[in-house]
Amino acid sequence: MTSRPATLSRRTLIAGLPACLWGCAATPPWLAEPRLAADWQPLTLPGKRETRYTAVHKEGRAAWHAHADSSASMLRRQLPALPAHERRVEFAWWVAQTIPGADLTQADRADSPARVAFAFDGDHARLSTRNRMQFQMAEMLTGEAPPYATLMYVWDNHAPVESVLRSPRSDRIRKLVLDSGDQHLRRWRTHRRQLSA
Repeated sequence: MTSRPATLSRRTLIAGLPACLWGCAATPPWLAEPRLAADWQPLTLPGKRETRYTAVHKEGRAAWHAHADSSASMLRRQLPALPAHERRVEFAWWVAQTIPGADLTQADRADSPARVAFAFDGDHARLSTRNRMQFQMAEMLTGEAPPYATLMYVWDNHAPVESVLRSPRSDRIRKLVLDSGDQHLRRWRTHRRQLSA
C-alpha cells in the first residue's frame, strides 16, 4: 500500500453487510441486525490513518458506513471454508461519488470508492521467489502473513464492467469491476457472485 494524495482518498461508502452466502437456511442475523457488528473486526495498515466505520441503516438496509479521508483500513470477517461450488456471495454498496483521478491500474493512483475483498488460503510453497519476499515483508510490517490470493470486487472510474484488473503492486491480487463511472451513484447496487480464487 502507498500513501495517496487527499484528492484521491476522500470518499464515503455505504455497504450492505457483505458476504451473505446464498442457499443459507435463513438470512444471517448479522445482515439484519447491526448490533451484531462484533463479527467484524477492524484491520489497520502500518503508517495509515484509519477509515471510520459505523453500523447504520440506509434506505431500509443494515449497512456499514465507511468514511475515508486520506486513510486506508478495512473491516474484515472470517467466513467458513467452503467447497468451490458453494462459494456464492451477495453484497450491496451505495456510493455517493467516484474519486477524480483514481486509476486502479496505476500504483500511485490505485483508489476506488468501493471494494469488497475476499482472501483465499493456498500453498505458499508454490509462490514465486518475488512473492515470497513480498509476503515476508508484509508479515514483518503487519504481524500476519498476507493471504495466498485476493479477489476484490471494485467500483472503477472507467474500466468496463466485468473487466479483470491486475494489482500494480502484487500479481496475487485481482480486481473485478462490478460498477463503473457515475451512472449508478447514490443508489443501492446489489451483486451476486460465484467466488473463485
